[in-house]
Amino acid sequence: MKNFLDIDDIPAIDSWIGEAIEMKKQQHENSNVGKFKTIGLLFFNASLRTRLSTQKAAQQLGMEVMIMNVTKESWKLEYEDGSIMNVDTVEHVKEAAKVISQYCDIIGIRAFPKLIDKQEDESEIIIRSFAKYATVPVLNMESATAHPLQAITDAMTITELKIKNKPKVVLQWAPHPKALPQAVPNSFVKIMKQMNVEFVITHPQGYALNTNVTNGVTIMHDKSEALKGADFVYVKNWSSYQEYGQVLTQDSSWMLTQEDLKITSQAKVMHCLPVRRNVVIADEVLDSPHSVVEKQAYNRTYAAQMIIKKLLDYEK
Repeated sequence: MKNFLDIDDIPAIDSWIGEAIEMKKQQHENSNVGKFKTIGLLFFNASLRTRLSTQKAAQQLGMEVMIMNVTKESWKLEYEDGSIMNVDTVEHVKEAAKVISQYCDIIGIRAFPKLIDKQEDESEIIIRSFAKYATVPVLNMESATAHPLQAITDAMTITELKIKNKPKVVLQWAPHPKALPQAVPNSFVKIMKQMNVEFVITHPQGYALNTNVTNGVTIMHDKSEALKGADFVYVKNWSSYQEYGQVLTQDSSWMLTQEDLKITSQAKVMHCLPVRRNVVIADEVLDSPHSVVEKQAYNRTYAAQMIIKKLLDYEK
């Protein structure tokens, strides 16, 4: 695997999830895999779990870690080929990616969408430009349309906690005051489609995800009906894809409550964090034994560790 940009880059989901879980059990067995190697983590947007878990993952493999908050600490980059750089961009990604490749053995990129122009966001110009011009592997730490590290984390969590061979997993939209991207739900849908689960998406009218992603998945607009018998409920907000980047409703009835859980099969409640309490999920749920959000966050390290090791193995 030259780069890890999306779930589609994984050839064998179950096998790779198993490897990540095994690395979690034997945390220090690979401590020399990345010896004398360096990973550079470039953040174009804020991060807590992704930054800390990816840094820890690399360090547990024996790697050195360099971190840059690009928008605050670097020159403004140009991505368009053939551009006349006489306005505010100072350095082209052609040079930047190649130079960083001389300093690092892997480059991690985190760059959110603007949620204004769908075509521009779906072009994934930042991460794909680095992948095009870098001479070392590129790692997606969340891009405009995908968050594959989070999806692996989620799949690990379900695999570890499931009590039946084919659990029912529900991805439930919830309200949020801000317009959020579709990256997390996109990647979660993709990985669930490859797992042995009964998978349902539930959201209000107007919040359908990209049909190229959800093709073949059961979609329901009645939250209560969707939650019946659920073993896992993944709660997440996203803005409208059709009316791109818009917040169409903040209907509080879509917040997950203890009452909702009564119709599930004692469901485990998941969220990628950060979560707005009593907007997305009620306190009574987040503070209950149903919540596994902290277990998810812990698994971020081992999802990243498994992927980084795969990228280092490619380099050899």
